[in-house]
Amino acid sequence: MSTTDHPTPAQYWKIAVVLAVLTAVEVALFYINRELELGALNAVLLITLAILKFVIVVGWYMHLRFEKGLLSRFFTAGFALACGCYLVVLATLGVVVIRGG
Repeated sequence: MSTTDHPTPAQYWKIAVVLAVLTAVEVALFYINRELELGALNAVLLITLAILKFVIVVGWYMHLRFEKGLLSRFFTAGFALACGCYLVVLATLGVVVIRGG
């Protein structure tokens, strides 16, 4: 499949299965964390899975991978801004400590 060909319905189903598996892993991490208290490792894993799912959804279901680079940069900037806002909220609540140099 070239980068100009849009996914077929079968490929959409495969992508949906991948997203479902990633979601199941996230739910499993929640329960594993309750038993093993993974702490920061659990948070890093969950954030990584969330970013991966975001990229898959935006790239495939929103067809961003088939669009011009400007649109991709627009979504990337929005995602970075959202992550920055999330980090500020977590720092304000004392969940994350940001140390200055």
